[in-house]
Amino acid sequence: MRVDSAGATHDLLDWCREGQIGFSVGYDLTESVRAAILALRQESWRPALDQDDTERDNGEVAEITHLLDLSAWPERARVIVRRERPHPGAQLSFQDHDGHRFQAILTDQQDEDIELIECRHRARARVEDHIRADKDTGLRNLPFRDFALNAVWLELVLIAWTQALALTGELAACEPKRLRYRLLHVAARLAFSGRQAKLQLAASWPWAVDLAAAFARLKALPAPAG
Repeated sequence: MRVDSAGATHDLLDWCREGQIGFSVGYDLTESVRAAILALRQESWRPALDQDDTERDNGEVAEITHLLDLSAWPERARVIVRRERPHPGAQLSFQDHDGHRFQAILTDQQDEDIELIECRHRARARVEDHIRADKDTGLRNLPFRDFALNAVWLELVLIAWTQALALTGELAACEPKRLRYRLLHVAARLAFSGRQAKLQLAASWPWAVDLAAAFARLKALPAPAG
């Protein structure tokens, strides 16, 4: 959600107070929010959920609305926080505590199951991440006056979606910039033998095996219907 002026901000808050729109947005980890999180008892935390409604192996959620001053926000506003332990090798920031990483959301959703609210918010965030990644791979260049140029950029964006079909592990979720560096920048040679072209990858490239496996998965995909 983007607000371009103070007047628009007041209008947005008025609409929220009147119940005309709902919201679920990221909330800053201010000092008061951090203090509220640290004041929670262990029993206040519930297991976070995955998109299939099963409990996540890593992640817990809690509500800190009662510990904050939200008078500047609509009456129904709530703040829900999630904590999780970073993956091995990740560095903690000054906002982290006791080995946990925190995130907070501000919402007016009134579900009793706060884990469902947080799960829905996380799903929406993934959609926004995909839109951002599509813009990074060419979608931001639209529209062109020439239809053919629009078609080329859309093809490039679709190529980027092969990430979901051909890659696994960290490469299946990494950002376009990292993907370009690890896979698209690999040194290779196109060799011809027996009227066949073969792409020979540099064996010393750390992700050469991943790229070769991606080609194999693409080749194994069934032909499109029709």
